[in-house]
Amino acid sequence: MNGKIILEVKAQENIIGNHYKQLINYLAASDLKLGLLVNFGENSLKFKRVIL
Repeated sequence: MNGKIILEVKAQENIIGNHYKQLINYLAASDLKLGLLVNFGENSLKFKRVIL
């Protein structure tokens, strides 16, 4: 599973805690360790790296 990540793309005004929890659940279910949460809904691109 080297080199694999989960990419969660949102178009929300704000990212909330539930979005992080959802990505963590995806990581746990898939046995992957790295995810990116990317939000295009704000004035500028926002992203957060999530490590399980």
